[in-house]
This record gives sequence, structure tokens and C-alpha cells, in this order.
Amino acid sequence: MMFDFTKNEIRDLIISVIILAIAFSRFLSNFFFEGLLTMIIIITLVFVSHEMGHRTIARYFDAHAYYKIWPMGLILALITSLFGFIFAAPGAVYISPIIKKNFAFTVARLSKKQFALIAAAGPIVNILIGFGLLAVTKFMISLTILTQIAEISFFLAIFNMIPFPPLDGQKIIGWDWRVWLILIGSAILGYMFLISV
Repeated sequence: MMFDFTKNEIRDLIISVIILAIAFSRFLSNFFFEGLLTMIIIITLVFVSHEMGHRTIARYFDAHAYYKIWPMGLILALITSLFGFIFAAPGAVYISPIIKKNFAFTVARLSKKQFALIAAAGPIVNILIGFGLLAVTKFMISLTILTQIAEISFFLAIFNMIPFPPLDGQKIIGWDWRVWLILIGSAILGYMFLISV
């Protein structure tokens, strides 16, 4: 189920959102209380949606999936935000092929393709959010907050498509480099269009 969170998941998502919001606020030079509250809303939308994309597809494949913070990732997000870049990996959806059905444990063997599809789900969510908001802000109304959400959403997609472990891009490129190219190309195209207009 998509919304059956454990207390630990909720705690870890809240901590991750707050740390990423602080990092992005510092990075975007609007670190004040009102800006931080706005950033918490933005990060909740784009980051939590990204992670729930992974979690939903993993559970679709009958795998046990849950979000957990990565303490070193939290620290790196804060430190790198001071130097013009954000290492935006404060945690991840952990996937176990062991599932519980009808009070019995079974193993759902995930293929390389299924792992890649799970990895692709998060960046795809960010790309869809980015292009959706890009359409609204560029062709209908111009709202700074929507532009900022789209920008951060595209950034998260691009960052996660870097083909090095533990990021999503490594799993996707290991399965099919063409899918990886389409996803990173879409994210970069959206980001470039957003900042150029």
C-alpha cells in the first residue's frame, strides 16, 4: 500500500525534508524563516514524491520497500550546500525481496529490469512535476513558487540520474543506457528551458 508508513519512515522523511529544505534555502540564498517554510513545502512535494515513486513501484513488484535516512547523506547535503552544489541524497527507499503474504514470508525475485524500473520511478516523477509546472508557469501563469518547485524537481531528477552508486542512474544505465539517456536528457532539457526563458 502506498500510504501505510511506519513511524520510523515518517520520522526519517520529516528529518530528510527539513535537512534538504535547509540545504536548498542556503544554496538559493534565501535562508530566513519564511523562505525555509516555503522550502519545506517545496521539498515535501518534490522529494517525498520522488521517494514514493520508488516505493510504489517496488511494492507493485511485491517487494518490501521503506524509506530510511542515510546520516552521511544528511551531513553531505548541508556541507555541499555551502559550496554551490547540493548532494541531495539524505536517504533512500530500501528494497527487500522478502514479502509477507497471508502470514507467510515469501521471496519476490526482482529482475535487473525491475530494479531499474524502481530506480527510474523517482526521477520520472520529478520530470513530470517539472514539465507540468513548466507548462503552467510559461504558458498560463507566471508564479515564482511554481518555477522554484519545477527547478528543484528537475535538479533532483538530474542529480539522481548520475550513473554512480548509490544513485538511481547507476541502476538504470546498468539495465538500458538508452532509457537512462532519455531520462537524463529530458530532465536537462526541462531544466535548461526553465532557466533560459
